[in-house]
Amino acid sequence: MVYYGMPLGVGNLPFNLYLSVTLNALSELPASIVTFFLIGKSTRKKSLLVFAMLSGICSIGCVIVQNDDFKVLQMGFELFSFFSACTCFNVLLIYTVELFPTCVRNSAVSMVRQALVLGGAISPMLVAFGRKNRWFSYGVFGICIAICGLFVLCLPETKGRTLSDTMDEEEYKESVFVC
Repeated sequence: MVYYGMPLGVGNLPFNLYLSVTLNALSELPASIVTFFLIGKSTRKKSLLVFAMLSGICSIGCVIVQNDDFKVLQMGFELFSFFSACTCFNVLLIYTVELFPTCVRNSAVSMVRQALVLGGAISPMLVAFGRKNRWFSYGVFGICIAICGLFVLCLPETKGRTLSDTMDEEEYKESVFVC
C-alpha cells in the first residue's frame, strides 16, 4: 500500500508535483543499491524492522509538518519514507523466498504479490480521502507499515540458513534449533 500510495499522494503535498514524482522515482535506485549491500551484512529481521519503522515515522512526520515554511522538511520526510519503504519491500521479497520451503515457496511469493496488488487497489482511495485530511493517506501509510513491520519479530531469521525443500525438513530444522 505504501509502495503505490506514496507516489500517488505527492499531489496532496504543497510542493512541485513534477519534482517530487521525479525524486520519488530516483529514490528507488539507491534503495536497490542499499538492499544489495545490506543483504549480506545485516539480518533480514533487523533490516525489515528498521526500514519499516523509519518509513512509518517519516510518513507520520510528513503529516505532522504542515507549515508552509517547512516544505523542504516535509519533502525530505516523504522521500526518506518512500526510500525506506522501497528498501523494506526489496528485503521483504528476499526474506519471503528464504522463509518458505521449495514446495510452498511459489505460493508464498504469490501471496506477497497478491498483497501488493491489494495495496495498489486500496491506496488510490486513501490518497483521494487524503486530499481533505492528510492523515487518511500519509498517516494511514505510516501506521500501516510500522505495525506490519512489528510482525517480523514473530518470524524466524533466515540469514545464513540453507533453503529447505520440504515442510518436514523445515520442521526438523526448527525442532533442532529450539532444543
